[in-house]
Amino acid sequence: MRVLIAFAAVYFIWGSTYLFIKYGIETIPPFLMGASRFLVAGLLLYAFARRRGAPAPAPRDWRSAAITGVLMLGLGNGGVMWAELTVPSGVVALIVSTVPIWIVLLDWLRPNGTRPRMAVFAGLAIGLAGMIILVGPGAVVGRGHVDSLGTLVLVIGTIGWALGSILTRGSPRSKAPLVYASLQMLAAAVALFITSIAMGDLASFSVAQVSLRSALSWVYLVLAGSIIGYTAYVYLLGQVSAAKAATYAYVNPVIAVVLGWAFASESIGWRTIIAAAVTLAGVAMITTAQSSGRGGPSGTGEHRLPPSNNPAQRERPAA
Repeated sequence: MRVLIAFAAVYFIWGSTYLFIKYGIETIPPFLMGASRFLVAGLLLYAFARRRGAPAPAPRDWRSAAITGVLMLGLGNGGVMWAELTVPSGVVALIVSTVPIWIVLLDWLRPNGTRPRMAVFAGLAIGLAGMIILVGPGAVVGRGHVDSLGTLVLVIGTIGWALGSILTRGSPRSKAPLVYASLQMLAAAVALFITSIAMGDLASFSVAQVSLRSALSWVYLVLAGSIIGYTAYVYLLGQVSAAKAATYAYVNPVIAVVLGWAFASESIGWRTIIAAAVTLAGVAMITTAQSSGRGGPSGTGEHRLPPSNNPAQRERPAA
Protein backbone atom coordinates (compact mmCIF):
# COMPACT_ATOMS: atom_id res chain seq x y z
CA MET A 1 0.00 0.00 0.00
CA ARG A 2 2.83 2.42 0.81
CA VAL A 3 4.37 1.81 -2.60
CA LEU A 4 1.05 2.57 -4.31
CA ILE A 5 0.65 5.77 -2.29
CA ALA A 6 4.20 6.81 -3.18
CA PHE A 7 3.55 6.16 -6.88
CA ALA A 8 0.34 8.20 -6.70
CA ALA A 9 2.23 11.06 -5.06
CA VAL A 10 4.98 11.09 -7.69
CA TYR A 11 2.56 10.71 -10.60
CA PHE A 12 -0.04 13.29 -9.60
CA ILE A 13 1.87 15.74 -7.42
CA TRP A 14 4.77 16.14 -9.81
CA GLY A 15 2.37 16.21 -12.75
CA SER A 16 0.41 19.01 -11.09
CA THR A 17 3.43 21.19 -10.26
CA TYR A 18 3.52 22.59 -13.80
CA LEU A 19 0.05 24.08 -13.36
CA PHE A 20 0.89 25.50 -9.93
CA ILE A 21 4.09 27.02 -11.29
CA LYS A 22 1.94 28.74 -13.91
CA TYR A 23 -0.31 30.12 -11.17
CA GLY A 24 2.63 31.11 -8.99
CA ILE A 25 4.44 33.17 -11.61
CA GLU A 26 1.29 35.17 -12.35
CA THR A 27 2.30 37.61 -9.61
CA ILE A 28 5.69 36.33 -8.40
CA PRO A 29 8.76 36.66 -10.64
CA PRO A 30 9.80 33.11 -11.66
CA PHE A 31 13.38 33.17 -10.40
CA LEU A 32 12.36 34.82 -7.14
CA MET A 33 9.63 32.24 -6.67
CA GLY A 34 12.06 29.40 -7.30
CA ALA A 35 14.68 30.84 -4.97
CA SER A 36 12.27 31.32 -2.07
CA ARG A 37 10.63 27.96 -2.70
CA PHE A 38 13.88 25.99 -2.62
CA LEU A 39 15.22 27.99 0.32
CA VAL A 40 12.22 27.16 2.50
CA ALA A 41 11.91 23.57 1.24
CA GLY A 42 15.64 22.97 1.70
CA LEU A 43 15.65 24.26 5.27
CA LEU A 44 12.55 22.25 6.21
CA LEU A 45 13.89 19.07 4.61
CA TYR A 46 17.28 19.50 6.28
CA ALA A 47 15.69 20.01 9.71
CA PHE A 48 13.39 17.02 9.17
CA ALA A 49 16.22 14.70 8.09
CA ARG A 50 18.55 15.73 10.91
CA ARG A 51 15.77 15.38 13.48
CA ARG A 52 15.25 11.80 12.29
CA GLY A 53 18.90 11.02 12.91
CA ALA A 54 20.49 11.63 9.50
CA PRO A 55 24.23 12.38 9.79
CA ALA A 56 25.60 15.82 9.01
CA PRO A 57 26.82 16.25 5.43
CA ALA A 58 30.44 15.47 4.62
CA PRO A 59 32.57 18.11 2.84
CA ARG A 60 32.27 16.18 -0.44
CA ASP A 61 28.47 16.32 -0.10
CA TRP A 62 28.55 20.13 0.06
CA ARG A 63 30.70 20.37 -3.06
CA SER A 64 28.75 17.81 -5.09
CA ALA A 65 25.35 19.12 -3.97
CA ALA A 66 26.31 22.68 -4.91
CA ILE A 67 27.24 21.69 -8.47
CA THR A 68 24.36 19.31 -9.14
CA GLY A 69 21.84 21.48 -7.30
CA VAL A 70 22.63 24.48 -9.49
CA LEU A 71 22.48 22.37 -12.65
CA MET A 72 19.34 20.40 -11.83
CA LEU A 73 17.21 22.72 -9.72
CA GLY A 74 18.73 26.09 -10.58
CA LEU A 75 19.11 25.71 -14.33
CA GLY A 76 16.61 22.88 -14.82
CA ASN A 77 13.70 24.01 -12.67
CA GLY A 78 14.62 27.65 -13.15
CA GLY A 79 14.26 27.13 -16.89
CA VAL A 80 10.87 25.50 -16.36
CA MET A 81 9.58 28.42 -14.29
CA TRP A 82 10.82 31.06 -16.72
CA ALA A 83 9.58 29.15 -19.77
CA GLU A 84 6.07 28.92 -18.37
CA LEU A 85 5.76 32.67 -18.84
CA THR A 86 5.28 31.97 -22.56
CA VAL A 87 4.93 28.20 -23.03
CA PRO A 88 1.79 26.23 -22.00
CA SER A 89 2.39 24.16 -18.86
CA GLY A 90 1.43 20.91 -20.60
CA VAL A 91 3.94 21.51 -23.38
CA VAL A 92 6.59 22.35 -20.78
CA ALA A 93 5.99 18.98 -19.08
CA LEU A 94 6.21 17.20 -22.42
CA ILE A 95 9.56 18.79 -23.28
CA VAL A 96 10.91 18.04 -19.80
CA SER A 97 10.04 14.37 -20.36
CA THR A 98 12.86 14.27 -22.93
CA VAL A 99 15.51 14.45 -20.19
CA PRO A 100 16.32 10.72 -20.65
CA ILE A 101 17.24 11.50 -24.25
CA TRP A 102 19.78 14.11 -23.18
CA ILE A 103 21.16 11.79 -20.50
CA VAL A 104 21.82 9.10 -23.09
CA LEU A 105 23.52 11.56 -25.45
CA LEU A 106 25.64 13.23 -22.77
CA ASP A 107 26.61 9.90 -21.25
CA TRP A 108 27.73 8.75 -24.70
CA LEU A 109 29.67 11.93 -25.55
CA ARG A 110 31.59 12.16 -22.26
CA PRO A 111 35.15 10.74 -22.09
CA ASN A 112 34.96 6.94 -22.00
CA GLY A 113 31.23 7.24 -22.44
CA THR A 114 28.82 4.38 -23.03
CA ARG A 115 27.65 3.81 -26.58
CA PRO A 116 23.85 3.37 -26.62
CA ARG A 117 22.30 0.14 -27.86
CA MET A 118 20.49 0.15 -31.19
CA ALA A 119 17.13 0.20 -29.41
CA VAL A 120 18.24 3.39 -27.65
CA PHE A 121 19.19 4.96 -30.98
CA ALA A 122 15.71 4.12 -32.24
CA GLY A 123 14.21 5.75 -29.16
CA LEU A 124 16.34 8.85 -29.69
CA ALA A 125 15.12 9.14 -33.27
CA ILE A 126 11.49 8.75 -32.24
CA GLY A 127 11.85 11.28 -29.42
CA LEU A 128 13.51 13.77 -31.76
CA ALA A 129 10.67 13.29 -34.24
CA GLY A 130 8.19 14.11 -31.49
CA MET A 131 10.00 17.34 -30.66
CA ILE A 132 10.10 18.34 -34.33
CA ILE A 133 6.35 17.77 -34.56
CA LEU A 134 5.80 19.87 -31.45
CA VAL A 135 8.16 22.82 -31.90
CA GLY A 136 9.25 22.65 -35.53
CA PRO A 137 8.86 25.64 -37.87
CA GLY A 138 5.31 26.90 -37.73
CA ALA A 139 4.29 24.41 -35.05
CA VAL A 140 0.93 25.21 -33.57
CA VAL A 141 -0.44 23.96 -30.29
CA GLY A 142 -4.19 24.36 -30.38
CA ARG A 143 -4.48 27.93 -31.58
CA GLY A 144 -1.28 29.21 -30.06
CA HIS A 145 2.31 29.28 -31.31
CA VAL A 146 5.00 27.56 -29.29
CA ASP A 147 7.30 30.37 -28.19
CA SER A 148 10.78 29.77 -29.60
CA LEU A 149 12.77 31.59 -26.89
CA GLY A 150 10.83 29.93 -24.08
CA THR A 151 11.35 26.55 -25.71
CA LEU A 152 15.09 27.20 -26.13
CA VAL A 153 15.48 28.14 -22.46
CA LEU A 154 13.54 25.04 -21.48
CA VAL A 155 15.72 22.77 -23.63
CA ILE A 156 18.85 24.30 -22.07
CA GLY A 157 17.31 23.65 -18.67
CA THR A 158 16.64 19.99 -19.48
CA ILE A 159 20.25 19.60 -20.62
CA GLY A 160 21.37 21.10 -17.30
CA TRP A 161 19.17 18.63 -15.43
CA ALA A 162 20.57 15.74 -17.49
CA LEU A 163 24.18 16.81 -16.88
CA GLY A 164 23.49 17.22 -13.16
CA SER A 165 21.95 13.73 -13.08
CA ILE A 166 25.03 12.20 -14.71
CA LEU A 167 27.37 14.00 -12.29
CA THR A 168 25.21 12.93 -9.35
CA ARG A 169 25.21 9.34 -10.50
CA GLY A 170 28.99 9.37 -10.82
CA SER A 171 29.62 10.94 -7.41
CA PRO A 172 30.23 8.94 -4.21
CA ARG A 173 26.91 8.11 -2.61
CA SER A 174 25.90 10.30 0.30
CA LYS A 175 25.15 8.58 3.60
CA ALA A 176 22.21 10.94 4.08
CA PRO A 177 20.19 11.27 0.84
CA LEU A 178 17.59 13.64 2.28
CA VAL A 179 20.28 15.93 3.70
CA TYR A 180 22.04 15.84 0.34
CA ALA A 181 18.80 16.81 -1.40
CA SER A 182 18.27 19.70 1.00
CA LEU A 183 21.76 20.97 0.17
CA GLN A 184 20.91 20.81 -3.53
CA MET A 185 17.82 22.90 -2.88
CA LEU A 186 19.78 25.47 -0.88
CA ALA A 187 22.45 25.73 -3.59
CA ALA A 188 19.75 26.23 -6.20
CA ALA A 189 18.13 28.88 -4.01
CA VAL A 190 21.37 30.89 -3.92
CA ALA A 191 21.82 30.63 -7.69
CA LEU A 192 18.22 31.63 -8.37
CA PHE A 193 18.40 34.57 -5.94
CA ILE A 194 21.48 35.86 -7.78
CA THR A 195 19.68 35.44 -11.11
CA SER A 196 16.61 37.19 -9.74
CA ILE A 197 18.69 40.16 -8.61
CA ALA A 198 20.42 40.31 -11.99
CA MET A 199 17.02 40.30 -13.71
CA GLY A 200 15.86 43.21 -11.52
CA ASP A 201 13.09 41.21 -9.85
CA LEU A 202 13.72 42.46 -6.33
CA ALA A 203 13.65 46.10 -7.38
CA SER A 204 10.18 45.80 -8.88
CA PHE A 205 8.66 43.17 -6.60
CA SER A 206 6.28 43.86 -3.74
CA VAL A 207 4.70 41.28 -1.47
CA ALA A 208 1.47 43.28 -1.66
CA GLN A 209 1.14 42.44 -5.35
CA VAL A 210 1.09 38.67 -4.74
CA SER A 211 -2.34 37.22 -5.37
CA LEU A 212 -3.92 34.61 -3.12
CA ARG A 213 -3.72 32.04 -5.93
CA SER A 214 0.00 32.64 -6.40
CA ALA A 215 0.65 32.48 -2.66
CA LEU A 216 -1.24 29.21 -2.24
CA SER A 217 0.55 27.79 -5.28
CA TRP A 218 3.90 28.68 -3.72
CA VAL A 219 2.94 26.86 -0.53
CA TYR A 220 1.84 23.83 -2.57
CA LEU A 221 5.13 23.76 -4.49
CA VAL A 222 7.15 23.92 -1.26
CA LEU A 223 5.24 21.28 0.69
CA ALA A 224 3.81 18.98 -1.97
CA GLY A 225 6.17 19.39 -4.92
CA SER A 226 9.55 19.73 -3.22
CA ILE A 227 9.10 17.81 0.04
CA ILE A 228 6.30 15.22 -0.27
CA GLY A 229 6.91 14.42 -3.93
CA TYR A 230 10.66 14.15 -3.46
CA THR A 231 10.53 11.97 -0.33
CA ALA A 232 7.97 9.71 -2.04
CA TYR A 233 10.37 9.24 -4.95
CA VAL A 234 13.30 8.50 -2.64
CA TYR A 235 11.13 5.86 -0.93
CA LEU A 236 10.27 4.30 -4.29
CA LEU A 237 13.92 4.05 -5.25
CA GLY A 238 14.42 1.85 -2.21
CA GLN A 239 11.42 -0.35 -2.96
CA VAL A 240 11.27 -0.81 -6.74
CA SER A 241 13.64 -0.70 -9.70
CA ALA A 242 14.80 2.66 -11.01
CA ALA A 243 13.01 1.91 -14.28
CA LYS A 244 9.68 1.45 -12.50
CA ALA A 245 10.17 4.54 -10.37
CA ALA A 246 10.99 6.55 -13.50
CA THR A 247 7.63 5.77 -15.10
CA TYR A 248 6.53 9.13 -13.74
CA ALA A 249 8.29 10.60 -16.79
CA TYR A 250 5.48 9.17 -18.93
CA VAL A 251 2.60 10.06 -16.61
CA ASN A 252 3.53 13.62 -15.56
CA PRO A 253 3.05 15.18 -19.03
CA VAL A 254 -0.38 13.60 -19.35
CA ILE A 255 -1.42 14.96 -15.94
CA ALA A 256 0.03 18.39 -16.80
CA VAL A 257 -1.70 18.61 -20.18
CA VAL A 258 -5.08 17.61 -18.74
CA LEU A 259 -4.82 20.02 -15.80
CA GLY A 260 -3.67 22.84 -18.07
CA TRP A 261 -6.67 22.23 -20.32
CA ALA A 262 -9.14 21.92 -17.42
CA PHE A 263 -8.02 24.80 -15.22
CA ALA A 264 -5.79 27.13 -17.26
CA SER A 265 -7.68 27.21 -20.58
CA GLU A 266 -4.72 25.70 -22.46
CA SER A 267 -5.79 24.28 -25.80
CA ILE A 268 -5.03 20.68 -26.69
CA GLY A 269 -4.67 20.41 -30.44
CA TRP A 270 -4.12 17.27 -32.48
CA ARG A 271 -0.55 18.34 -33.05
CA THR A 272 0.08 18.31 -29.30
CA ILE A 273 -1.55 14.91 -28.90
CA ILE A 274 0.47 13.38 -31.75
CA ALA A 275 3.72 14.97 -30.53
CA ALA A 276 3.07 13.72 -27.00
CA ALA A 277 2.43 10.17 -28.18
CA VAL A 278 5.53 10.09 -30.39
CA THR A 279 7.83 11.70 -27.81
CA LEU A 280 6.72 9.53 -24.90
CA ALA A 281 7.05 6.43 -27.08
CA GLY A 282 10.68 7.37 -27.69
CA VAL A 283 11.34 8.03 -24.01
CA ALA A 284 9.69 4.70 -23.09
CA MET A 285 11.86 2.86 -25.63
CA ILE A 286 15.03 4.44 -24.26
CA THR A 287 14.15 3.69 -20.65
CA THR A 288 13.18 0.10 -21.43
CA ALA A 289 16.38 -0.50 -23.37
CA GLN A 290 18.51 0.99 -20.59
CA SER A 291 16.87 -1.03 -17.84
CA SER A 292 16.84 -4.33 -19.71
CA GLY A 293 20.44 -4.85 -20.46
CA ARG A 294 23.96 -4.21 -21.31
CA GLY A 295 25.61 -1.30 -23.02
CA GLY A 296 23.72 1.54 -21.43
CA PRO A 297 23.39 3.38 -18.16
CA SER A 298 21.51 1.43 -15.55
CA GLY A 299 17.91 2.38 -14.98
CA THR A 300 17.10 5.75 -16.36
CA GLY A 301 18.87 8.10 -14.00
CA GLU A 302 16.89 10.86 -15.58
CA HIS A 303 15.38 12.83 -12.76
CA ARG A 304 17.44 11.54 -9.93
CA LEU A 305 18.78 13.42 -6.99
CA PRO A 306 21.13 12.33 -4.33
CA PRO A 307 22.25 8.95 -4.99
CA SER A 308 19.57 9.14 -7.52
CA ASN A 309 16.82 11.70 -7.79
CA ASN A 310 15.51 15.19 -7.74
CA PRO A 311 12.51 17.32 -7.09
CA ALA A 312 12.40 18.87 -9.23
CA GLN A 313 12.28 18.70 -10.41
CA ARG A 314 12.71 19.25 -11.37
CA GLU A 315 9.88 18.76 -10.28
CA ARG A 316 12.26 19.50 -10.82
CA PRO A 317 14.05 21.11 -12.34
CA ALA A 318 10.27 20.41 -10.96
CA ALA A 319 9.04 21.30 -11.23
